[in-house]
Amino acid sequence: MSTRVERLTEFRHADLTELVQATEDAIRDGIGFNWMLPPGKDILETYWKGVLVVPERVLFVGRVDGTLAASIQLLKPGPSKETSSFCAQIDAHFVAPWARGHGLAKLLLEAAEREARSQGFTVLRLSVRETQEAAIKLYEECGYMHWGTLPTYEFVNAKMIAGRFYYKHLEPITMLV
Repeated sequence: MSTRVERLTEFRHADLTELVQATEDAIRDGIGFNWMLPPGKDILETYWKGVLVVPERVLFVGRVDGTLAASIQLLKPGPSKETSSFCAQIDAHFVAPWARGHGLAKLLLEAAEREARSQGFTVLRLSVRETQEAAIKLYEECGYMHWGTLPTYEFVNAKMIAGRFYYKHLEPITMLV
């Protein structure tokens, strides 16, 4: 199988359909994405189209044998975030169940980190459900530091799930002064 990661700035051919399907598969598998069940293709299509028009969002996708199967977003702070302008966030990082085990999650994370560095960000933040053990392992192996846990992060299947919060320094913070 061949894998590749790319920055997506427009939907071509089957991109939107494949991204919606990958998202639905990941939600059904319990990855989160703030839904317990897929909300419907029209809602997911609107969401993904919206991602491409928000200047503070950078979308990277992962493909397996040419089929879009994964994503990550780099969220840049808006102009009103002057005091935290050094920090970006990771969001919507997932791989469809059928495409796991080929290193896409790590490749996507590395692509987002490279983009953040190239834009001068020195810190990345992210959060994840405590039940996402594979994601937690990846983030910690890639140098993300756990700084806190929120016991009431998400309510899933009539149960409160804790969330874990992470950060990573991309450059020494002294580079800011």
